Amino acid sequence: MDRINNVIRHIFLIVVCISILTPVKIVQASGYSDKDLINGFNSTVFGAEYSSWGWHTRIVKKFAKPVRIYIDNRAKRDRRRAVARFVRSLPNIIDGIDIAIVDDASKANYTVYVVDRAAYKNVVRNEIYQRRSMSVPGRCLVRVVSAPSGIRRSDAVIVSDEGEFLFQRCLVEEILQGLGPVNDNPALKNSVFNDTSRHIKFTRHDRYILNMLYDKRVRSGMNQREVGEILPAVLRDTRRRMR
Repeated sequence: MDRINNVIRHIFLIVVCISILTPVKIVQASGYSDKDLINGFNSTVFGAEYSSWGWHTRIVKKFAKPVRIYIDNRAKRDRRRAVARFVRSLPNIIDGIDIAIVDDASKANYTVYVVDRAAYKNVVRNEIYQRRSMSVPGRCLVRVVSAPSGIRRSDAVIVSDEGEFLFQRCLVEEILQGLGPVNDNPALKNSVFNDTSRHIKFTRHDRYILNMLYDKRVRSGMNQREVGEILPAVLRDTRRRMR
């Protein structure tokens, strides 16, 4: 029995020594390191999916005023309830944003068009860009009209009749991008701001991005260097709020 006990004690000591000597990788409670989230912020907030943005790609774009969304359903299937449900969830997810739905289009600074595929190009060309000969990109689209003082208006076009996956994907990605993180990046595996990903939900990664963006210390018109000076503190406080 003494021999067995000695063996057990030796095994225990070996296990303890191994656990002490083995390096432990520290992972944040969110599953994302500070580097991951700062890179995600910079990748989506700066830059733009389409080259026509010009100087806008180099500054922060966000609504400085309350966001008022009008839902214009042109599709055969009425999707207004699904869009409204997502929009109404956002104030509970994103700190610092004032967002609501309005019934009068003239009072909106953000319109969400829900269309069937046959009407997609016509709505983009004639109602959003007012350029009849333009080449219409993407399977869905958002246009953001911005100035250094903030986003003036956004218009998202979501296709309804090509399956639930595309509808849900467009619903989340385009509405969120219309709030400011307009760029897509294929390196962001845990983000909907990545046209190669299969996410159709507002991921936790992207919740960090939007909460960082709508922190009051991050102001419209700031460049990447200016934001970089405050972003570690913003991220630290965002982690605390989201915990």
